[in-house]
Amino acid sequence: MKQQILLSAQELFAEQKRKACIVADCRFVLGEPGSGYKDYLKAHVPGAIYAHLDDDLSGSVTSSSGRHPLPDADSFAAFLARSGWQSGMKIVAYDDADGSIAARLWWLMKYFGHDAALLDGGFTAWQSAGYELESGQETVTATIPVRLNVQSDLAVHTRTVLESLGSDDMVLVDVRASERFRGEIEPIDPIAGHIPGSVNYPLQLSLSSDGKFKPADEIRKGLQTLPGDQEAKDRVFMCGSGVTACHTIFAAELVGLQGSKLYAGSWSEWIRNPSRPVEPKAG
Repeated sequence: MKQQILLSAQELFAEQKRKACIVADCRFVLGEPGSGYKDYLKAHVPGAIYAHLDDDLSGSVTSSSGRHPLPDADSFAAFLARSGWQSGMKIVAYDDADGSIAARLWWLMKYFGHDAALLDGGFTAWQSAGYELESGQETVTATIPVRLNVQSDLAVHTRTVLESLGSDDMVLVDVRASERFRGEIEPIDPIAGHIPGSVNYPLQLSLSSDGKFKPADEIRKGLQTLPGDQEAKDRVFMCGSGVTACHTIFAAELVGLQGSKLYAGSWSEWIRNPSRPVEPKAG
């Protein structure tokens, strides 16, 4: 039976009544790393644990990595154990950023061989449905960490991207906003632009104006307009640091387009080495 990966607020409420899942609050603001947790303490979906992007959903930043490197299996297993998770349990993640942070948790669960889902419309959808909220830190009974098996074929590393430049082996899709892709603005990273040969498909194209995912046929049509023969090439998604690209991978899987990969280091790792080409060229 295929695992449901997108739940409405009503479906999540029913799942919680059956005690069939763990809920994870992934609210986070770049540049204000403590604000999401503060918001969680003020109000969250009842029973939800908090998943911090920097501390729980990322590894340690190094001189050669991007801003949010992938956590190793032991670190992620420890986070899951602190959250009360056991093998076979579903995690349903949400945020207040159209799912763009929560999708990182969904993808990491997939990367480590397990299932997860997103709350469609996130925290706003839960509030709009009129369901109760809780405040403060939840008390969780920790479990014993399990051994996680990395699905290494789901992630692509910088060397592979560099070797594939100019070839037909890979369709590299950058989900950042178009003005960032074009190099017109860069609010986060020290260098603006994009990787030569990549194409732009902003993650917002998968969403309706209310922050929920568009109907499946609309998402599928949009993704299938990407250049290249999608059956013959690797479809690799990237963003600024390997976080929001997970959102478009989720959208692709939601509508049955399997096999997408994540360039885990993304733009912030690519530009660590000044010898790697960028467009538009400086000067």
